[in-house]
Amino acid sequence: MCRWTKAMMRGRGGCYKHTFYGITSSQCMEMTPSLACANKCVFCWRHHKNPVGKEWRWIVDQPEMLVEEAIKNHLGMIKQFRGVPGVTKETFDEALTIRHCALSLVGEPIIYPYINQFIQMLHEKNISSFMVTNAQFPDKIDSLDPVTQLYVSIDAGTKESLRKVDRPIFTDFWERFLGSIESLRKKGQRTVFRLTLIKEWNIEEISNYAELVERGQPTLIEIKGVTYCGTSKASTLTMKNVPYHQEVLRFSQMLCDANEFTKANYEIACEHEHSCCVLLANKRFKVDGQWNTWIDYPKFHQLVKEGKEFTAEDYMAPTPSWAIVGSEEKGFDPEQTRHRRTKPYAGQGC
Repeated sequence: MCRWTKAMMRGRGGCYKHTFYGITSSQCMEMTPSLACANKCVFCWRHHKNPVGKEWRWIVDQPEMLVEEAIKNHLGMIKQFRGVPGVTKETFDEALTIRHCALSLVGEPIIYPYINQFIQMLHEKNISSFMVTNAQFPDKIDSLDPVTQLYVSIDAGTKESLRKVDRPIFTDFWERFLGSIESLRKKGQRTVFRLTLIKEWNIEEISNYAELVERGQPTLIEIKGVTYCGTSKASTLTMKNVPYHQEVLRFSQMLCDANEFTKANYEIACEHEHSCCVLLANKRFKVDGQWNTWIDYPKFHQLVKEGKEFTAEDYMAPTPSWAIVGSEEKGFDPEQTRHRRTKPYAGQGC
Protein backbone atom coordinates (compact mmCIF):
# COMPACT_ATOMS: atom_id res chain seq x y z
CA MET A 1 0.00 0.00 0.00
CA CYS A 2 1.27 3.48 -0.86
CA ARG A 3 3.00 5.31 1.98
CA TRP A 4 0.85 8.38 1.28
CA THR A 5 -2.36 6.38 1.71
CA LYS A 6 -1.10 5.41 5.16
CA ALA A 7 0.17 8.92 5.90
CA MET A 8 -3.15 10.62 5.14
CA MET A 9 -5.05 8.09 7.22
CA ARG A 10 -2.84 9.24 10.11
CA GLY A 11 -3.27 12.93 9.28
CA ARG A 12 0.34 13.26 8.20
CA GLY A 13 -0.11 14.67 4.70
CA GLY A 14 -1.12 13.71 1.19
CA CYS A 15 0.79 12.84 -1.96
CA TYR A 16 1.56 15.15 -4.87
CA LYS A 17 -1.70 14.09 -6.57
CA HIS A 18 -3.58 15.45 -3.55
CA THR A 19 -1.74 18.76 -3.95
CA PHE A 20 -1.94 18.97 -7.74
CA TYR A 21 -5.32 17.35 -8.48
CA GLY A 22 -7.27 17.12 -5.23
CA ILE A 23 -7.39 13.37 -4.75
CA THR A 24 -7.84 12.10 -1.19
CA SER A 25 -4.68 10.01 -0.76
CA SER A 26 -6.26 7.78 1.88
CA GLN A 27 -8.91 6.77 -0.70
CA CYS A 28 -6.42 5.91 -3.45
CA MET A 29 -5.69 2.35 -4.58
CA GLU A 30 -2.54 1.42 -6.49
CA MET A 31 -2.72 -1.54 -8.85
CA THR A 32 -1.88 -2.75 -12.33
CA PRO A 33 -3.57 -5.25 -14.66
CA SER A 34 -0.19 -6.03 -16.29
CA LEU A 35 3.12 -6.85 -14.61
CA ALA A 36 4.97 -6.84 -17.93
CA CYS A 37 6.70 -3.83 -19.45
CA ALA A 38 8.56 -3.05 -22.68
CA ASN A 39 11.28 -1.06 -20.90
CA LYS A 40 13.91 -1.78 -18.27
CA CYS A 41 14.32 1.74 -16.88
CA VAL A 42 17.39 2.51 -14.79
CA PHE A 43 15.20 4.08 -12.09
CA CYS A 44 12.56 1.33 -11.92
CA TRP A 45 11.62 0.86 -8.29
CA ARG A 46 10.92 -2.85 -8.89
CA HIS A 47 14.55 -3.57 -9.87
CA HIS A 48 13.30 -5.48 -12.94
CA LYS A 49 11.82 -8.40 -11.07
CA ASN A 50 8.74 -8.16 -13.28
CA PRO A 51 8.66 -9.68 -16.81
CA VAL A 52 9.28 -7.78 -20.03
CA GLY A 53 7.44 -8.23 -23.29
CA LYS A 54 6.51 -6.62 -26.59
CA GLU A 55 2.97 -7.98 -26.50
CA TRP A 56 0.57 -9.76 -24.18
CA ARG A 57 1.52 -13.46 -24.05
CA TRP A 58 0.13 -14.61 -20.72
CA ILE A 59 -3.11 -16.06 -19.41
CA VAL A 60 -5.69 -13.26 -19.35
CA ASP A 61 -7.54 -12.63 -16.09
CA GLN A 62 -11.03 -11.24 -16.58
CA PRO A 63 -11.51 -7.57 -15.67
CA GLU A 64 -14.32 -8.35 -13.23
CA MET A 65 -11.98 -10.56 -11.21
CA LEU A 66 -9.14 -8.02 -11.28
CA VAL A 67 -11.34 -5.16 -10.07
CA GLU A 68 -13.01 -7.23 -7.34
CA GLU A 69 -9.74 -8.73 -6.09
CA ALA A 70 -7.92 -5.39 -6.19
CA ILE A 71 -10.61 -3.76 -4.08
CA LYS A 72 -10.79 -6.70 -1.67
CA ASN A 73 -7.02 -6.80 -1.14
CA HIS A 74 -6.71 -3.03 -0.83
CA LEU A 75 -9.45 -2.90 1.79
CA GLY A 76 -7.79 -5.79 3.57
CA MET A 77 -4.66 -3.65 3.98
CA ILE A 78 -6.71 -0.63 5.06
CA LYS A 79 -8.42 -2.65 7.81
CA GLN A 80 -5.04 -3.49 9.32
CA PHE A 81 -4.68 0.20 10.17
CA ARG A 82 -7.56 0.24 12.63
CA GLY A 83 -6.14 1.47 15.93
CA VAL A 84 -2.82 2.69 14.51
CA PRO A 85 -1.74 5.95 16.24
CA GLY A 86 -3.20 8.93 14.39
CA VAL A 87 -5.90 6.98 12.56
CA THR A 88 -9.28 8.31 13.67
CA LYS A 89 -12.66 6.65 13.15
CA GLU A 90 -13.42 9.33 10.56
CA THR A 91 -10.25 8.79 8.50
CA PHE A 92 -10.54 5.01 8.81
CA ASP A 93 -14.15 4.97 7.61
CA GLU A 94 -13.31 7.36 4.77
CA ALA A 95 -10.45 5.12 3.58
CA LEU A 96 -12.88 2.19 3.26
CA THR A 97 -14.43 3.95 0.25
CA ILE A 98 -12.01 3.85 -2.69
CA ARG A 99 -12.31 6.92 -4.90
CA HIS A 100 -9.13 6.81 -7.00
CA CYS A 101 -7.06 4.18 -8.77
CA ALA A 102 -3.42 4.81 -9.75
CA LEU A 103 -2.65 2.43 -12.60
CA SER A 104 1.08 2.82 -12.22
CA LEU A 105 2.16 0.22 -9.69
CA VAL A 106 4.43 -1.73 -12.06
CA GLY A 107 4.48 -2.85 -15.69
CA GLU A 108 2.55 -1.41 -18.64
CA PRO A 109 -1.20 -1.40 -17.86
CA ILE A 110 -2.27 -0.30 -21.32
CA ILE A 111 -1.34 -3.67 -22.91
CA TYR A 112 -3.88 -5.57 -20.79
CA PRO A 113 -6.32 -6.92 -23.44
CA TYR A 114 -9.46 -5.76 -21.59
CA ILE A 115 -8.18 -2.41 -20.40
CA ASN A 116 -11.24 -0.46 -21.58
CA GLN A 117 -13.63 -2.81 -19.77
CA PHE A 118 -11.43 -2.57 -16.69
CA ILE A 119 -11.50 1.24 -16.77
CA GLN A 120 -15.28 1.23 -17.31
CA MET A 121 -15.77 -0.91 -14.19
CA LEU A 122 -13.72 1.52 -12.11
CA HIS A 123 -15.78 4.46 -13.36
CA GLU A 124 -19.04 2.62 -12.67
CA LYS A 125 -17.91 2.45 -9.03
CA ASN A 126 -17.10 6.19 -9.08
CA ILE A 127 -13.38 5.43 -8.90
CA SER A 128 -11.23 7.83 -10.91
CA SER A 129 -8.51 6.48 -13.19
CA PHE A 130 -4.94 7.79 -13.36
CA MET A 131 -3.13 5.73 -15.99
CA VAL A 132 0.60 5.85 -16.75
CA THR A 133 1.92 4.43 -20.01
CA ASN A 134 5.57 4.09 -20.96
CA ALA A 135 5.24 5.50 -24.49
CA GLN A 136 5.83 2.32 -26.47
CA PHE A 137 2.29 1.43 -27.57
CA PRO A 138 0.76 4.31 -29.57
CA ASP A 139 -1.95 2.08 -31.03
CA LYS A 140 -3.15 1.22 -27.53
CA ILE A 141 -3.33 4.92 -26.66
CA ASP A 142 -5.43 5.50 -29.79
CA SER A 143 -7.94 2.81 -28.79
CA LEU A 144 -8.10 3.76 -25.10
CA ASP A 145 -11.44 5.07 -23.81
CA PRO A 146 -11.43 8.26 -21.69
CA VAL A 147 -9.62 8.02 -18.37
CA THR A 148 -9.58 10.71 -15.70
CA GLN A 149 -5.95 11.53 -16.43
CA LEU A 150 -3.61 9.89 -18.95
CA TYR A 151 0.15 10.05 -18.46
CA VAL A 152 2.99 9.35 -20.86
CA SER A 153 6.47 8.87 -19.38
CA ILE A 154 8.92 11.23 -21.06
CA ASP A 155 12.16 9.92 -19.61
CA ALA A 156 14.56 11.64 -22.02
CA GLY A 157 14.65 14.28 -24.71
CA THR A 158 16.78 12.47 -27.32
CA LYS A 159 16.92 9.03 -28.86
CA GLU A 160 20.30 8.16 -27.35
CA SER A 161 19.33 9.32 -23.87
CA LEU A 162 16.07 7.38 -24.04
CA ARG A 163 18.01 4.27 -25.02
CA LYS A 164 20.26 4.68 -21.94
CA VAL A 165 17.55 5.64 -19.43
CA ASP A 166 14.64 3.39 -20.43
CA ARG A 167 16.62 0.53 -21.98
CA PRO A 168 13.67 -0.37 -24.25
CA ILE A 169 13.33 -3.82 -25.79
CA PHE A 170 11.74 -2.57 -29.04
CA THR A 171 14.25 -1.78 -31.80
CA ASP A 172 11.94 0.97 -33.09
CA PHE A 173 11.52 2.43 -29.59
CA TRP A 174 12.06 6.05 -30.70
CA GLU A 175 9.40 5.88 -33.41
CA ARG A 176 7.01 4.32 -30.89
CA PHE A 177 7.90 7.01 -28.38
CA LEU A 178 7.14 9.82 -30.85
CA GLY A 179 4.00 8.01 -32.00
CA SER A 180 2.77 7.79 -28.41
CA ILE A 181 3.29 11.51 -27.98
CA GLU A 182 1.30 12.22 -31.13
CA SER A 183 -1.46 9.84 -30.02
CA LEU A 184 -1.62 11.60 -26.66
CA ARG A 185 -2.19 14.92 -28.43
CA LYS A 186 -5.41 13.56 -29.97
CA LYS A 187 -6.97 12.78 -26.60
CA GLY A 188 -9.68 15.16 -25.44
CA GLN A 189 -9.29 14.64 -21.69
CA ARG A 190 -6.50 15.56 -19.29
CA THR A 191 -3.09 14.49 -20.58
CA VAL A 192 0.24 14.60 -18.76
CA PHE A 193 3.91 14.44 -19.68
CA ARG A 194 5.70 12.76 -16.78
CA LEU A 195 9.39 13.73 -16.59
CA THR A 196 11.70 11.96 -14.14
CA LEU A 197 14.89 13.98 -13.75
CA ILE A 198 18.15 12.08 -13.19
CA LYS A 199 21.30 14.13 -12.70
CA GLU A 200 24.06 13.21 -15.17
CA TRP A 201 21.54 11.27 -17.29
CA ASN A 202 18.71 13.39 -18.72
CA ILE A 203 18.61 16.79 -17.02
CA GLU A 204 20.49 18.83 -19.66
CA GLU A 205 18.11 18.36 -22.60
CA ILE A 206 15.84 21.37 -22.11
CA SER A 207 15.41 22.31 -25.77
CA ASN A 208 14.75 18.69 -26.75
CA TYR A 209 12.08 18.31 -24.08
CA ALA A 210 10.49 21.56 -25.28
CA GLU A 211 10.26 20.18 -28.82
CA LEU A 212 8.49 17.10 -27.47
CA VAL A 213 6.09 19.31 -25.50
CA GLU A 214 5.23 21.20 -28.69
CA ARG A 215 4.66 17.90 -30.48
CA GLY A 216 2.37 16.43 -27.82
CA GLN A 217 0.83 19.59 -26.33
CA PRO A 218 -0.08 17.93 -23.01
CA THR A 219 -2.54 19.54 -20.65
CA LEU A 220 -0.05 19.24 -17.80
CA ILE A 221 3.63 18.46 -17.28
CA GLU A 222 4.81 16.78 -14.09
CA ILE A 223 8.51 17.14 -13.37
CA LYS A 224 9.87 15.01 -10.54
CA GLY A 225 13.31 14.29 -9.19
CA VAL A 226 14.17 10.61 -9.43
CA THR A 227 13.62 8.57 -6.28
CA TYR A 228 16.62 6.52 -5.25
CA CYS A 229 15.43 2.97 -4.57
CA GLY A 230 18.59 1.43 -3.17
CA THR A 231 21.46 -0.51 -4.67
CA SER A 232 20.67 -3.11 -7.28
CA LYS A 233 22.38 -5.10 -10.01
CA ALA A 234 19.79 -3.57 -12.33
CA SER A 235 20.98 0.03 -11.90
CA THR A 236 24.06 2.12 -11.13
CA LEU A 237 22.11 5.09 -9.75
CA THR A 238 23.13 6.59 -6.41
CA MET A 239 21.95 9.53 -4.31
CA LYS A 240 24.26 11.72 -6.39
CA ASN A 241 21.78 11.33 -9.25
CA VAL A 242 18.86 12.71 -7.21
CA PRO A 243 18.22 16.44 -7.82
CA TYR A 244 17.20 18.81 -5.03
CA HIS A 245 13.77 20.42 -5.17
CA GLN A 246 15.27 23.79 -6.10
CA GLU A 247 17.01 22.15 -9.06
CA VAL A 248 13.68 20.69 -10.21
CA LEU A 249 12.07 24.13 -9.88
CA ARG A 250 14.90 25.69 -11.88
CA PHE A 251 14.57 23.05 -14.61
CA SER A 252 10.80 23.63 -14.71
CA GLN A 253 11.18 27.36 -15.29
CA MET A 254 13.81 26.75 -17.97
CA LEU A 255 11.40 24.41 -19.75
CA CYS A 256 8.66 27.06 -19.63
CA ASP A 257 11.10 29.53 -21.22
CA ALA A 258 12.68 27.07 -23.68
CA ASN A 259 10.92 28.13 -26.89
CA GLU A 260 8.09 30.32 -28.13
CA PHE A 261 5.50 27.55 -27.78
CA THR A 262 6.26 26.74 -24.15
CA LYS A 263 6.52 30.44 -23.28
CA ALA A 264 3.09 31.08 -24.75
CA ASN A 265 1.33 28.05 -23.28
CA TYR A 266 2.80 26.90 -19.95
CA GLU A 267 3.55 28.20 -16.47
CA ILE A 268 4.57 26.60 -13.20
CA ALA A 269 1.32 26.10 -11.28
CA CYS A 270 2.03 23.89 -8.25
CA GLU A 271 4.77 22.25 -6.24
CA HIS A 272 4.98 19.44 -3.71
CA GLU A 273 8.33 19.95 -2.06
CA HIS A 274 8.11 16.74 -0.03
CA SER A 275 8.01 14.71 -3.26
CA CYS A 276 10.50 16.93 -5.10
CA CYS A 277 7.79 17.44 -7.73
CA VAL A 278 6.61 20.44 -9.78
CA LEU A 279 3.54 20.87 -12.00
CA LEU A 280 3.47 22.91 -15.20
CA ALA A 281 -0.02 23.61 -16.52
CA ASN A 282 -1.40 24.93 -19.77
CA LYS A 283 -2.40 28.56 -19.31
CA ARG A 284 -5.98 27.80 -20.31
CA PHE A 285 -6.30 26.31 -16.82
CA LYS A 286 -5.64 29.74 -15.33
CA VAL A 287 -9.00 31.50 -15.36
CA ASP A 288 -9.15 35.11 -14.14
CA GLY A 289 -5.85 34.63 -12.37
CA GLN A 290 -6.99 31.42 -10.61
CA TRP A 291 -5.37 28.07 -11.35
CA ASN A 292 -7.79 25.19 -11.91
CA THR A 293 -5.58 22.10 -11.82
CA TRP A 294 -7.86 20.24 -9.38
CA ILE A 295 -10.45 17.81 -10.71
CA ASP A 296 -14.20 17.88 -10.20
CA TYR A 297 -14.52 14.09 -9.79
CA PRO A 298 -18.35 13.89 -9.61
CA LYS A 299 -18.50 15.97 -12.79
CA PHE A 300 -16.03 13.63 -14.53
CA HIS A 301 -18.12 10.57 -13.69
CA GLN A 302 -21.25 12.38 -14.83
CA LEU A 303 -19.62 13.20 -18.18
CA VAL A 304 -18.52 9.60 -18.66
CA LYS A 305 -22.03 8.30 -17.95
CA GLU A 306 -23.52 10.74 -20.46
CA GLY A 307 -21.37 9.17 -23.17
CA LYS A 308 -20.79 12.43 -25.04
CA GLU A 309 -17.45 13.94 -26.03
CA PHE A 310 -15.95 16.20 -23.39
CA THR A 311 -12.72 18.08 -22.72
CA ALA A 312 -10.31 18.59 -19.86
CA GLU A 313 -11.81 21.99 -19.09
CA ASP A 314 -15.23 20.42 -18.52
CA TYR A 315 -14.15 18.87 -15.21
CA MET A 316 -11.50 21.22 -13.88
CA ALA A 317 -11.77 22.73 -10.38
CA PRO A 318 -9.99 25.55 -8.50
CA THR A 319 -6.57 24.83 -6.97
CA PRO A 320 -6.25 25.90 -3.31
CA SER A 321 -3.70 28.60 -2.44
CA TRP A 322 -1.50 26.24 -0.39
CA ALA A 323 -0.87 24.11 -3.49
CA ILE A 324 0.31 26.99 -5.66
CA VAL A 325 4.03 27.31 -6.35
CA GLY A 326 5.74 29.74 -3.99
CA SER A 327 3.20 29.30 -1.18
CA GLU A 328 4.47 29.11 2.37
CA GLU A 329 3.17 25.53 2.64
CA LYS A 330 5.20 24.34 -0.42
CA GLY A 331 2.31 22.08 -1.37
CA PHE A 332 1.72 20.54 2.07
CA ASP A 333 -1.97 20.59 3.02
CA PRO A 334 -2.27 22.83 6.13
CA GLU A 335 -5.12 20.68 7.43
CA GLN A 336 -2.58 17.87 7.84
CA THR A 337 0.27 17.70 10.37
CA ARG A 338 3.84 17.42 9.11
CA HIS A 339 5.64 14.52 10.77
CA ARG A 340 9.41 14.73 11.01
CA ARG A 341 11.34 11.59 11.85
CA THR A 342 13.67 11.99 14.85
CA LYS A 343 15.05 8.45 14.92
CA PRO A 344 17.30 7.11 12.16
CA TYR A 345 16.06 4.38 9.82
CA ALA A 346 17.22 0.84 10.64
CA GLY A 347 20.75 0.47 9.31
CA GLN A 348 21.14 4.21 8.72
CA GLY A 349 24.45 5.74 9.75
CA CYS A 350 24.92 8.54 12.24
